[in-house]
Amino acid sequence: MAEGKKLVIRKKGEDGTKTFSVRLKEETIRRIDELAMKTDRSRNELIGMLLEFGLENCETE
Repeated sequence: MAEGKKLVIRKKGEDGTKTFSVRLKEETIRRIDELAMKTDRSRNELIGMLLEFGLENCETE
């Protein structure tokens, strides 16, 4: 091993992310998959981006 270089492997979930499942309409999944193909991003990455955008841009009454 090269001196001074280390590979740090953390436990899953210690990177600030958590895994969970959701139920989505087939049409929603189709639209996400289309967007994934057009943008060369993963379904997971897009869902995260879309959720972040929605949370930052929603209002409650």
